[in-house]
Amino acid sequence: MSVDLDAPVRGRRSGGRAARVAVRAAPLSEDKRPVRAGLTGGQYSPLSEAAVLRIHEAALQALEVIGLANAPQSGIDAMTAAGAILGDDGRLRYPRALVEDMLSKAARGITLYGRDSRHHLDLSGRRVHYGTAGAAVHVVDIDTGDYRESTAQDLHDAARLVQHLDNVHFFQRICVCRDVVDNFEMDLNTLYGALAGTTKHVGTSISDPSHVEGCFELLHMVAGSEAAWRERPFVSNSNCFVVPPMKFAEESCITMEACIRGGMPVLLLSAGQAGATSPAPIAASIVQAVAECLAGVVYVNSIAPGHPAIFGTWPFVSDLRTGAMSGGSAEQALLTAGCAQMHRFYGLPGGAAAGIADSKLPDMQAGWEQAISNTLAGLSGLNMVYESVGMHASLLGFCFESLTLGDDLLGQALRCVRGIDVTEDAVSIEVMKEVCLNGPGHYLGSDQTLKLMQTEYVYPALGNRMSPKEWNEAGRPQLLDGAKRRTADILAKAPCQIDPALDRAIRERFAMYFR
Repeated sequence: MSVDLDAPVRGRRSGGRAARVAVRAAPLSEDKRPVRAGLTGGQYSPLSEAAVLRIHEAALQALEVIGLANAPQSGIDAMTAAGAILGDDGRLRYPRALVEDMLSKAARGITLYGRDSRHHLDLSGRRVHYGTAGAAVHVVDIDTGDYRESTAQDLHDAARLVQHLDNVHFFQRICVCRDVVDNFEMDLNTLYGALAGTTKHVGTSISDPSHVEGCFELLHMVAGSEAAWRERPFVSNSNCFVVPPMKFAEESCITMEACIRGGMPVLLLSAGQAGATSPAPIAASIVQAVAECLAGVVYVNSIAPGHPAIFGTWPFVSDLRTGAMSGGSAEQALLTAGCAQMHRFYGLPGGAAAGIADSKLPDMQAGWEQAISNTLAGLSGLNMVYESVGMHASLLGFCFESLTLGDDLLGQALRCVRGIDVTEDAVSIEVMKEVCLNGPGHYLGSDQTLKLMQTEYVYPALGNRMSPKEWNEAGRPQLLDGAKRRTADILAKAPCQIDPALDRAIRERFAMYFR
């Protein structure tokens, strides 16, 4: 049915509703969608300008006075050649001038590529992107409430699901392939399971330096050649290069160096836990994370100036009554937003964690935990929001239906990030005059309303907005039942994202544990 948006407004009910339905059904170009990857955040700043400067100064002092221990010899050689000082205690210390010099060389405005150009991620400024991560060791069965061990098939299926969720912009390892005993094969299955499931940008981890060569062989096969891979690297390495507090992780650093040489973007991931492996004050926890990531900036740029690296301050929060992680707390939301503000201060592409639920199931507790931290992360202008959907039990469990529900949740968070469009057309009183003085006294069928239905408003795929009467007549549909159906429908139709001939060649070369 076609709709004449220039037709005069009438008071008809059924025709107006049909017209609105038809308008909503019409496809929109990417730039006209009400929410999309890369919307600009930054409206929220939990830290004052003075507080940002104080944290920056404290981080520089920590690098000069405390420094970091346990760097591999290759890292020591590179960083001391750049100006770091190796003390008699084996710790590397970083003069202020060195940090400032390396910050001037660090890459800004980087792009993380997808294999499909529609999924490229522009990390310039305060552009916001939501995605997965977490490396859960269990999968949640919402029918029984049981937690079972995660498998390579689960990881692949999660990637297939993400491919078809518009508001989940990238896929990083969401669960561990517990059924793959050999660590090298596990790294390969993690990498290829993701790539076979989605053409969005993929983040992965390589558990041992000796595995890098095989992983890059696989990447070159998928890309078509090493040159094609280097031109548009579509996978980034999530690298826990430090063991908080203020120590390098030697093997991870060696892996990071190899990934840099191979042309892979890196996530400099500092994941202290406030009150345990980082200081209990939220501000001091940010100081330590910033100091550790600044050391990472020196590390990367002393090896390859301008190499694409994400400033990955990922401090977590403890429940100080027990010492257990509390990823769904308000303190975690503030911590992540504060880190995002520091990324903005340095002008560096940044990533941090949000959307973690301490709740064991996708229930009301999970809803508020995921919504608060995801919304604050987006409003603070965080470039890469990791672990934003699907994660439960403080990252121990992953739930497929929660990932699907999270697509709706992120749509609402993104709408908050987009904010209110104040344009001449938006605030003009001409439509008000027409409706109030000459029209039916409502805006339901006005041209302006029809034109804005798709571009100004976000409609949940699963969230229920029926009246109680409609809900009763529809059989009282439950949210989780809808999530189960949508998840199953997507997975029933989601194809492999690798050409069949190439898929056969890869499976002949490497042992894969998923279909």
